[in-house]
Amino acid sequence: MSGNSGLNATPSSERVHIGLFGRRNAGKSSLINVLTGQSLAIVSDTPGTTTDPVSKAMELLPLGPVLFIDTPGIDDEGELGSLRVQRSYQVLNKTDIALLVVEAACGPAPEDLALLDKIREKKLPALLVFTKADRLGSPADWERRIPGLDRVKALSVPYRIVSSATGTNIADLKETLARLVPEKEPPFPLCADLVSPGDFAVLVIPIDKAAPKGRLILPEQQAIRDLLDAGATAIVTQDDKLARTLASLGKEPRLVITDSQAFGAVDRIVPAHLPLTSFSILMARHKGNLAQAVAGVARLKHLRDGDRVLISEGCTHHRQCGDIGTVKLPRWLAELTGKKLDLSWTSGTEFPLDLSPYHMIIHCGGCMLNEREMQYRYRWAGDQGIPITNYGIAIAHCHGILKRSLGLFPDLVSKLDE
Repeated sequence: MSGNSGLNATPSSERVHIGLFGRRNAGKSSLINVLTGQSLAIVSDTPGTTTDPVSKAMELLPLGPVLFIDTPGIDDEGELGSLRVQRSYQVLNKTDIALLVVEAACGPAPEDLALLDKIREKKLPALLVFTKADRLGSPADWERRIPGLDRVKALSVPYRIVSSATGTNIADLKETLARLVPEKEPPFPLCADLVSPGDFAVLVIPIDKAAPKGRLILPEQQAIRDLLDAGATAIVTQDDKLARTLASLGKEPRLVITDSQAFGAVDRIVPAHLPLTSFSILMARHKGNLAQAVAGVARLKHLRDGDRVLISEGCTHHRQCGDIGTVKLPRWLAELTGKKLDLSWTSGTEFPLDLSPYHMIIHCGGCMLNEREMQYRYRWAGDQGIPITNYGIAIAHCHGILKRSLGLFPDLVSKLDE
């Protein structure tokens, strides 16, 4: 078991997200430390030591790459405390496995049972973990000394009784976690299924003031790896060097993938018969949201003066003068609609619970968010009747090349004419 960082690490968005929930001082931080074998979380007898969700990527055997999320106590008090409780509940939206941590000597409280109801409502794999069991005496006596255990059994909630202090039953807990990983259909690859061994794929990556210094952004890294896994060759170039790159290849590429912000220029360079799409569009397909995003873009042509549009990004990068979300996209929206729109922005884990004030949502590709979080956001918008699309689709529409950008997916192109 080890921590990972850098280009060789599994991205956090692709890891199994394990959320630890419970009341203050229930032993969540101690449990995460003993599970990982490292002092990742601050441990204190003072209730409320963890004030914000804390995440840590690890390799946890036999599970593999995971992301632990240590959350504030669900019984926090006061105005600030209620905000912390709300943040803990929001973590459920990106949790793959929920651990409800309860101090064994206290048993489940009403707050624990209310959270358990919410976990079951979301149909999350869950495990109730009774901690600090060493304070109950001999392990042979643990079960009968836990208040309210009969109620847990009646609810058919799986549980484990452990001691972080002595390590008792921690190995069994890890094995149980491995069995809780939900079985689901694998998501679409980013682009590996769009090429054959020996194909060329050209990736267009603008290097401007908004580009991160000294590295590629995550979708670009993932696309290169996906193509290599498929036995294809990734040709990486900048938009201002694309024409020369295509002319020097010696054979036509199978497809061209561009950063969405370069769609206009790239479309003019790439011959019309060559497939062209963007990292953002491929990421939406990878996360399972492409069809809804394509349907949502139709709202753009119906926007009026004063309509509120939410532009949401999953990361919290430093804004630059040419930032796509706050500068370029608003300009293209104004050019397309001819309207004065009321734009709002969110970033990172921030996403409104009440979406009713908005007429439309334009979301980034979500490379920094896991599949469950992205599907929650799209489902939440759909439940409230708010059209949602993503950067790549919106920008392609603004440049009049939406059908071309979706040409690799004819079933979606056909729906544009319905």
